[in-house]
Amino acid sequence: MRALHSMTIGLAAFALTNAALAQQSDFSKVTIKVYPVAGNVYMLEGSGGNIGVSVGNDGIVIVDDQFAPLADKIRVALKGIADKPVKFVINTHYHSDHAGGNEAFGSNATIVAHDNVRKRIANGGVGGNGGSVKFEAGPGPAVALPVITFDRSLTLHLNGEDIRSLHYPSGHTDGDSVVFFTKSNVVHMGDDFVTYGFPFVDSVSGGSVRGMIAACEGVIAQVPANVKIIPGHGPISTVDDLKQYVAMLKGTSAAVANGIKSGKSLEQLKKDEVLKQWSKPGGDYIKAESFIETLYNEQTAKPSKR
Repeated sequence: MRALHSMTIGLAAFALTNAALAQQSDFSKVTIKVYPVAGNVYMLEGSGGNIGVSVGNDGIVIVDDQFAPLADKIRVALKGIADKPVKFVINTHYHSDHAGGNEAFGSNATIVAHDNVRKRIANGGVGGNGGSVKFEAGPGPAVALPVITFDRSLTLHLNGEDIRSLHYPSGHTDGDSVVFFTKSNVVHMGDDFVTYGFPFVDSVSGGSVRGMIAACEGVIAQVPANVKIIPGHGPISTVDDLKQYVAMLKGTSAAVANGIKSGKSLEQLKKDEVLKQWSKPGGDYIKAESFIETLYNEQTAKPSKR
């Protein structure tokens, strides 16, 4: 998410631009952890979205690059895996905790993303859930822009691997890509799948819960049962974890839909705590009230006129 600083920073982060967030966050304390996933694929965990890494004789391909101030630490972590150059960066979406490092890596690596990611990084703008979660992001510099973009899918053939980026529309944003490492049997979901509880859906930037469900079910339908899944945030996961996440999205959607059908207002749904059974005992990163807003706004939105 472009203004979301991992799972440890509050919702106030959404009100910050990328530059302001970088100034107010102490990235010197961040440690980049390396986890082998499967085959020649690794996962880097730091501050922001998980980074997927493919290494081999052709060089390094990374999926997402976190915040700009972490670039040097990411390079050190990558060198610890293989002393190879970063050839390609694939952005799963435009938010700065996943694409903020583009400026640092874009000078030497080729950045790849969906068409809408380039547009949103180039133009900046406002994002959020149409309610209490909102942020503003300024335009990115030219070096941070994807130079190869695609509409539906794109495949990189490196390191003995077909690395396939597939666009799933209107999920977390309008530019989401899920990245399949086909030989290694690994898939990077971006923020269409997170493990911290209720997701942030950037509906202002074209995202939707319906699209997020469709993306997750689309992945489930085409991967083997033993696939390793890198979520946008959280530990390496399984298909069963993804299925449980989909069940939560469907259950919460139905709970809000039933409340709307019975004539309840947004404030009544919040007061009734209609998502209480899905809330985590220790509290959710995206608060239940905010996710109720997301679901309510989506389900009561008037169809656009064509």
